[in-house]
Amino acid sequence: MEVVAVDGRLKKCILDLKRKKQALILAHNYQRAEIKEVSDFTGDSLELSRRAAEAGGSLIVFCGVRFMAETAKILNPEARVLLPRSDAGCPMADMVEPFHVASLRAQHPDAAICAYVNSSASVKACVDVCCTSSNALLVVKGLAQGKVIMLPDRNLASWVAKHTEKTIIPFEGHCYVHRKFRASDLVQARRAHPDALIIAHPECDPVVLDLADEVASTSGMLRIAHETGNRELVIATEWGIIEQLKAAFPDKPVYSAGAARTCFNMKKTTAEDVLLALEEDRYPVSLSADVIEAAGKALRLMLELS
Repeated sequence: MEVVAVDGRLKKCILDLKRKKQALILAHNYQRAEIKEVSDFTGDSLELSRRAAEAGGSLIVFCGVRFMAETAKILNPEARVLLPRSDAGCPMADMVEPFHVASLRAQHPDAAICAYVNSSASVKACVDVCCTSSNALLVVKGLAQGKVIMLPDRNLASWVAKHTEKTIIPFEGHCYVHRKFRASDLVQARRAHPDALIIAHPECDPVVLDLADEVASTSGMLRIAHETGNRELVIATEWGIIEQLKAAFPDKPVYSAGAARTCFNMKKTTAEDVLLALEEDRYPVSLSADVIEAAGKALRLMLELS
């Protein structure tokens, strides 16, 4: 896939306006390269949550998808949070709604309910705690309850279940991008690159994770890449992180496990969208005080446990 750099004039306009408005631009690892080029910080959901919480009352331009911008607003209610593309959503987050949480709580009154950060603000407001792919195991182990409902991603729940003695009750949600990776992709990659380290995201199916050498979040993948010297890497996750790894480690061969997979929602935001967000104050995230308070408890507990 072609890496597109930001036009010099466009980049200057964004950076000048960012300084003028004292804005903080946050970008997820799956964003386009042109977005990362103008961002103040690029990271995974956990890192971005922490950055948003520490940003004070500033203007935050969140380059990601809606649940991420909502999370920033929940953790920093005084900040004005802009989502440059109002239509950048997450199909997985849309798979679970508050009525699902209420039904599960009625069925399992003795269980804690843990929502993956890939969920709406209204869902976060109904659960006990949140987690990300990088801290899910720490969060679950830190809960007092021996039974934990995990939603919406069933694959993350399955991976956590393999690494804890607690009873994990999964919800039947999934990431359409990570479900495209197949066991055959990793088998073929192993044959083509026998000396490579294969790293898969925990949203991949269990049969894929079983064939990987490491299971890690996007930032975990960057850390592992740094620790492995010049060893070849095969990565099973969205193309954005593979692109980032290639840029960060130009001497390290990095391959996608199978065909390159992209998240169309993550790729919606362009540098032009960021400029328009700064110029026209588009599109502000608005949440009720009740949702911010309830969801904030679940997110702050996540940060404490991790």
